[in-house]
Amino acid sequence: MNKSFLIGVDIGGTNLKTGLVNMDGKILKKIVVDTRGGKDIVLKQIVNSIKNIMGGTEKNKSEIIGIGIGTPGLVDSEKGIIRGLTNIKGFENVHMKEYVESALDIPTSVDNDVNVMAYGELKCGAGKDAMNIVCLTLGTGVGGGIIIDGKIYRGSSLSAGEIGHIPVNVDGPKCICGGRACLESYIGRDRIIKRTIEKLTQKKESIIPKLVAEDLEKITPKIVYEAAEKGDMLAIEIWRETAQYLATALAGIINVLNPELIIIGGGIANAGKYLFDPLRDMFKERVFQFLAEKTRIVSAQLGEESGIIGSAMLAKDSISRSESS
Repeated sequence: MNKSFLIGVDIGGTNLKTGLVNMDGKILKKIVVDTRGGKDIVLKQIVNSIKNIMGGTEKNKSEIIGIGIGTPGLVDSEKGIIRGLTNIKGFENVHMKEYVESALDIPTSVDNDVNVMAYGELKCGAGKDAMNIVCLTLGTGVGGGIIIDGKIYRGSSLSAGEIGHIPVNVDGPKCICGGRACLESYIGRDRIIKRTIEKLTQKKESIIPKLVAEDLEKITPKIVYEAAEKGDMLAIEIWRETAQYLATALAGIINVLNPELIIIGGGIANAGKYLFDPLRDMFKERVFQFLAEKTRIVSAQLGEESGIIGSAMLAKDSISRSESS
């Protein structure tokens, strides 16, 4: 059988990443294009990027075993339908699997981007020796993916893993999901910035204003991290508070699911020890002791490549299941 490669596609709000991936999860070639357009433009970009990766010939096409696509938003992974994608205009109820298979005649799988990340980490990253994993991405929002017995857990409505919308307080800020006191409302990028500004307006001492030339609108989590690196106590306090909210949510997840690993990625995770050190201490105070001893919290390993690798590995898994059935 000549087919020996996979294609992984990572749909983002600003970039579309497409990669040629071998069966071991190594990216051999990658294309990145801008996605700041409407649905029709992006759909064409996806097909064209895949064709470019394949080299445009039937011989090269015959070597592709499958295509995997990871996307933010709600996804019907069984039917390959993207139910909603807020960052790209018109992306509601898009039959992505059907569209790509019609254009290219190659088996295609579609899944949520954090499920894809989790599966990539399971197969090729921080979770290679585990079977039960919870993955989080910390950025503008908080995404989650759950692996149970080596398989993605999607729930009865294919929407499991919304860790960012676990309430961490009896009452709290209104969340964009319609709920209150969701984890995302406390540790999302914008909330970290808001908490920092609130503390600064209370006249707390910090070097952060100097780092942004006194323009508080330029504060980012990266700036807060840089301040912490310089020993700024307010910045360190911000990261400890972030860890506390996250530890509260993770305690419930660990007590319920008993995973071997919690894998955390995304831009906020770049705070490194200022987030992870207090987090590892705080979650142990909130879970059963024997679970605390057996649950590790680690950084994601695949970084920006997780979408390509994870979607490709999901495509490989889908093809294997089809051949064995």
